[in-house]
Amino acid sequence: MKLRVLWIALIGFGFSLTACAAGVNGGPEAQTVPQGNVEQGRTLIVHYGCGSCHTIPGIMGADAKVGPPLDDFYERTYIAGLLPNTWQNLSKWIQDPQGVLPHNAMPDLGVSEADARDIVAYLYHQPGLFDFLRR
Repeated sequence: MKLRVLWIALIGFGFSLTACAAGVNGGPEAQTVPQGNVEQGRTLIVHYGCGSCHTIPGIMGADAKVGPPLDDFYERTYIAGLLPNTWQNLSKWIQDPQGVLPHNAMPDLGVSEADARDIVAYLYHQPGLFDFLRR
């Protein structure tokens, strides 16, 4: 009986530590992009040829190594090592990378504000079971 109580206490203590760690460290929270469309973003990533420089999960043929991989973007702290990772900053970066950081390697592709929002929505999208089945 004492051993059983000890096990229950240890399990409870373990759960409480896990809960505290999640509160302190926290997992990345999904960022929503107002009026952003994830599926349209997937299409636009292909249209603008982002995969010719980046590896992008869920985009067929987007496996280049010129620029950084764009997986788990919602977990990143900074964009281009410079801007805090917010949807507004990422949209600005996609629309005008040379205006944000002159002479960097990312070309200005003439991405509109609406297209940038959809691309950002895709990059911030946290994959679910449907996404894994789609691959």
